Amino acid sequence: MKNYKSVFDTIFSEMNHVVVGQQDVMEQTIAAMLCDSNALLEGYPGLAKTLIVKTLSSLMDLKFSRIQSTPDLMPSDITGTYIIEDHGGKREFKFQQGPLFANIVLADEINRATPKTQSALLEAMQEKQVTVGNTTFKLDLPFFVLATQNPIEQEGTYPLPEAQADRFLLKIKTDYPNYEDEVKIVDKYSAELTEHRLKPILEKKNLIILQGITRQIPIANDLKRRAVKIVTETRKRKDLMEYGASPRASIGIIMAAKARALIRGRNHVATEDIESMAYPVLRHRIILNFEAERKGMSADDVVKEILTKVKE
Repeated sequence: MKNYKSVFDTIFSEMNHVVVGQQDVMEQTIAAMLCDSNALLEGYPGLAKTLIVKTLSSLMDLKFSRIQSTPDLMPSDITGTYIIEDHGGKREFKFQQGPLFANIVLADEINRATPKTQSALLEAMQEKQVTVGNTTFKLDLPFFVLATQNPIEQEGTYPLPEAQADRFLLKIKTDYPNYEDEVKIVDKYSAELTEHRLKPILEKKNLIILQGITRQIPIANDLKRRAVKIVTETRKRKDLMEYGASPRASIGIIMAAKARALIRGRNHVATEDIESMAYPVLRHRIILNFEAERKGMSADDVVKEILTKVKE
């Protein structure tokens, strides 16, 4: 497993030439990709969410496309549409692919798109295919939707419905950098710009192999049971939650923990992997009740309380 760790260390090292700090965000984004799943990055403007996704796509030699979500964005703008072409006097319909036909799709500010357009992403995210008219087109694998959203600006936005939020394996929080990192950012981007050329480190076929290896990482039965206990506890805590998480969250915690173990060069899942990945897996799958909100608790506060209670 140490050989695989050196690959990820090289990726992080290259990313650090472009992105300052945000190590957890980078690790969790890669973990989602190793699980062949989608991720939602939430944070304030200017915290390198888009930059992280673009840099990752360059380092993994993946086809990248960006969808800038706006209220007037139509489903056909992202899936593609049929156009009429003239060939020697004969007219015929030809399908013109939309930006969904890529390996990494960055849906920027996804909560600015209308529900109709958001739902057009559902089939691609879950089934890895796009249906236009009566024809279904398979997407090129690996395929990920990495979406971003701004938690503070709610005017003119359409919050993701629970069914769509559940399609994202992880909800990754991007926080403000610490003082030292912010000084480095200011130094880097206020001086003369020198472009760092990124070389692909991981080929597409190797990423697919790593996805298979992630599933093979061993996990002890007691850790597996603890992951399930954590999720079932979310359904019992009616004093804090309206709704708990589904079995998809149990699978998500175990898969994400396996990916984290692989990234860190371990040949088995550790307790710290379960506890660390419980937050991004659960924070968008639990709905707090009025009492929890009245106390000023966040989803992460509730997850922390559950982790403290479920010790084994």
